Amino acid sequence: MTAPSPDLTDRLVSAVVSRDAATVRSCLEQGAAPDTLGPDGLPLLCTAAAGFDHLTAEILVEGGADPDRELADGSTPLLRAVDTGSPALVAAVLGDAPRLRVPEASRRQLLGLARHWYEIGVVEELRRRTGAAGAAVTLRMDDTHDDGAIDEISLGGLTARAGHGAVLTYLEWRFGLLPPLSEVMARAVPHAEDGDSNWYFASYCLGRRRGPRIWSELTALRRHPDPKHRRFLASVLWHRGTSVPVDRASDVVGDADFLASWARDEPDGHVLADVLGAYNNSDHPGQEAIGLRHADHPDPRVRREAAFCLSRERTARSAAAESALLDMVRDPDPDVRATVAQVFAPRFAPDNPLAPAIRDALLLLLADDALRVRRNAAESLALSDDRTTPVLNAFLALLDDDNEDLRLEAAFALARRGDPRAEQAYERVGPVDAFSEHDHRLFALWRYGVGGQPDRA
Repeated sequence: MTAPSPDLTDRLVSAVVSRDAATVRSCLEQGAAPDTLGPDGLPLLCTAAAGFDHLTAEILVEGGADPDRELADGSTPLLRAVDTGSPALVAAVLGDAPRLRVPEASRRQLLGLARHWYEIGVVEELRRRTGAAGAAVTLRMDDTHDDGAIDEISLGGLTARAGHGAVLTYLEWRFGLLPPLSEVMARAVPHAEDGDSNWYFASYCLGRRRGPRIWSELTALRRHPDPKHRRFLASVLWHRGTSVPVDRASDVVGDADFLASWARDEPDGHVLADVLGAYNNSDHPGQEAIGLRHADHPDPRVRREAAFCLSRERTARSAAAESALLDMVRDPDPDVRATVAQVFAPRFAPDNPLAPAIRDALLLLLADDALRVRRNAAESLALSDDRTTPVLNAFLALLDDDNEDLRLEAAFALARRGDPRAEQAYERVGPVDAFSEHDHRLFALWRYGVGGQPDRA
């Protein structure tokens, strides 16, 4: 095999150091060596780990970087990733088939390191390692956009993230270990705030465990006196609903029946919203009745989920459900109004006999003060087949909106309708570099035969 050119190697090193994941991928595709050493003499995978850069680390591992490579100090890139306390980074570096690939002694070492950090605490471990006596600095960071946020703690020149409990849970799952529910839950419940990585990874791993024993232990939490524990159960059930093995399809019915029963008597609004969120993963015959039951609940989070209950995808709504949703158009909470605008999309209302009422509701929502409400209303109207004058005029007016995403939605809507003003509408969108190159709206002129492909210059 021909050795990569020095220039390509330098580009790879520079890209990893600057966290340029796209260039890292490009360099690897051109033949750069994934185990190239960085400026500190360590493999670039260690550079990415030290910078909590899970995106670059994942690309390096996918490109062939060795997470188990033994370094001069006896560590490995994977061990260093565990040390950081970032669950997302560990998930990126762990690689395929770790239960088979990683020797048993190394698995014990990884688990022991994660457990040590978790039990002693990040601040105390940093203090032990550095000897620093001052106060630690804590920042709330996005570990990943999908897997939640986490505290990043710095002390004495060292930094770690407070996710070692989640790391331990994730390693146990990937190594085929099944600790008691109570043990895993204890690592998550102290992090019950929305979007926390420790909560996410604990519920994710438990959501992939199947069998009558774990099901019995989980469902017993429904009556737990602490709402945090009941919320944790709802989170686990949400993950169960998104990862059903082919041979366990019957679990979907059982989970949905359980959630439907729970939704009828859960007293806490936050818990109930999470229960309905998990319940809406399924297609259950009781959804509309539950949605009607909670459409006027005092907690807006519950009303938001009730709107989804009233809009089973590809299923015609009843007159009662339609009426309840139309009442929610003027809900005082913008998130509820945004959800109503979303569920008025055509995929939620096939052959709806009340199309004029929905159109008028969407036109009202299109003028809402909240941007997220206007965005959802614009998308639902754009995807509809409504070609009436009020709708066309609304999209023409939207071309003057300050938000470029709304201007693009308006141009897309005109192109879908074959409107001769579509080409000029795209010119008024402005620079399109901020949008994904895969955004379907950018190519609507070409797709619908109105004119040439939108200029991306």
